[in-house]
Amino acid sequence: MHRRNILWVALSAFGAALATSRAGAASEAAPAAKLKVVYHLSDLDKVNFVIGNIQNHLDGVGGSEHVTIALVVHGQALRAFHSASASPDLSKRVGQFSKAGLELAACGNTMKSQNVALKDLLPGFVAAERGGVVRIAELQSQGYLYLRP
Repeated sequence: MHRRNILWVALSAFGAALATSRAGAASEAAPAAKLKVVYHLSDLDKVNFVIGNIQNHLDGVGGSEHVTIALVVHGQALRAFHSASASPDLSKRVGQFSKAGLELAACGNTMKSQNVALKDLLPGFVAAERGGVVRIAELQSQGYLYLRP
């Protein structure tokens, strides 16, 4: 009876060691997938807050090489990104985001309602021709996590 217990303990320990070894090898072999996030911005009073969140996000993960970020802007928030009236700080940050590879999408419907073209917005924006909410849904279907601060 005693031999069976010793054999059982030995086999259990061997199995646990093997499972731990395989788990360690699997985690070393497969690097973590690059996180994809879409920020949704429609409130004019939240523009600086959201821009700050995006900067904090980039800083927190070590830069744009570790995360893919898209910003989709529609509604009253788009007014903050009109190049003629944008603050110098916002212009600078949007330029940095664009250079870092962030997608900056302006809702095509909002652009029409505000009577603005891409040339009227800060550099780096693309038009979400079918609408901001459609673009958000497309990004979510591609695995982007949705954030609306």
